[in-house]
Amino acid sequence: MSQHLPDGVAVPASGLGTRLPRRRQLYGLVVAGVAAPLVTLLLVPARESLGLDTALLLYVLVSVAASAVGGVVPAVVASLLSFGLANFFLTPPYGTLLVQNNNELIDLIIFLAVAVLVGVITEMGARVRGRAERSRLEAEWLAELGSREHGPDSVERALADAREIYGMHSAQLTEGGRVLAASGRPETDDLVIVTPAGEHLQLELSGPERLGEDRGLLSSLALTAGRLWRTQQLAEQARRAEELGRIDELRASLLAAVGHDLRNPLAAINAAATTLRQTDIQLDPEDQAELLETIETHAGRLNDIIGNLLDMSRLQAGALSVHPVPTVLLEVLAGVVRLGEGRVELDIPEDLPMIRADAGLLERVLANLVDNADRYLPPGERVRIAAHRDGALVAVQVIDHGPGVATERLGEIFAPFQHFGDRSTTGLGLGLAIARGFTEAMGGTLRPSHTPGGGLTMTVTLEVADATAADR
Repeated sequence: MSQHLPDGVAVPASGLGTRLPRRRQLYGLVVAGVAAPLVTLLLVPARESLGLDTALLLYVLVSVAASAVGGVVPAVVASLLSFGLANFFLTPPYGTLLVQNNNELIDLIIFLAVAVLVGVITEMGARVRGRAERSRLEAEWLAELGSREHGPDSVERALADAREIYGMHSAQLTEGGRVLAASGRPETDDLVIVTPAGEHLQLELSGPERLGEDRGLLSSLALTAGRLWRTQQLAEQARRAEELGRIDELRASLLAAVGHDLRNPLAAINAAATTLRQTDIQLDPEDQAELLETIETHAGRLNDIIGNLLDMSRLQAGALSVHPVPTVLLEVLAGVVRLGEGRVELDIPEDLPMIRADAGLLERVLANLVDNADRYLPPGERVRIAAHRDGALVAVQVIDHGPGVATERLGEIFAPFQHFGDRSTTGLGLGLAIARGFTEAMGGTLRPSHTPGGGLTMTVTLEVADATAADR
């Protein structure tokens, strides 16, 4: 909401102008034009018994009322109109503008002077009070502007306020001729007003010529916009520095992890291949098979590590391709069970509805969760996969009875390159981070919890699919 000064300059609803609107002046003229004749009409029957000085005091009240409503112009009009009416109807000889008594002429002249003076003083008092109120409102408004929560559009909102206040077509914050932020668009033949906004910054307003000599608010607003810009730049620099810090930390962790986890399988592969190539020793078939199995096993580890690195980079770059469709959970678990090599136990109800998921991504999620659980299982234990429907969702749980994770550390297990527990581990520690990223990409959730009796339970929650959609 906004209100307008007489010349059309828009200001906030609290009001920043000191001049009375034209509508107020019009109301004051109506008071002068109605009240003075009405007072005369009431006084004429008693003019013989009522003294002129008493009548003139009543006319002074008319002038004061007109001044209070519409300012000095209606007050002067009321004074002149009252002077003429008092002279014509209440001063002998009646019906003429002549005055037969000098004392009464002096009374009329003094009345006119006093009435005009009262109107002027009333207007001046209103202006003083208006300026004081204006200053107070300006200070409050600038304080509110400066204390707004900083965001990416803080400067643009300040410029929009400046453009609205002064009724301009556009407002721009510039530095060396370069536009940093803008609101609105300039029009042909617009007047451009340039105000300093701090070091090397300028506020440019384009629009009709509506600003007078008093530009204190404009200067303060320009400086406030400049401070907001500087604050926004500092916040952006801090954000970039924080982001670079995270990237450096991630890079350091990645290099440390890759340097260790790639070196071991490469060394094993190289040692096995070198042994097989030696001609000065005789290897029996069992030794050759063991060396080939070593090469195959560590090549598989390298493939898993590289695949996890690629998956993590796709997640961080937002380049993951996801195609959720109605999916039968048991079909996905078939591949997970094969990879588990007898380490997986299923507890899936036959009437479990289809879920909305990307089968390939879901298989990777569950395989990573099973692999992570298997690392910490006691000998002879198996990973159990259970599922149940929960309203419009299906919860798939990967349950182990290993050492588990302390409650205060549950939030850390999804961070990349994390290893929990004292036993040695292989891999980069990306399995759970990738599992959560893939799950969230399918619109689901992955949450850890404690297994009753000890251990860790990872719960994947996905939406139930519309069975009819599978037939389309």
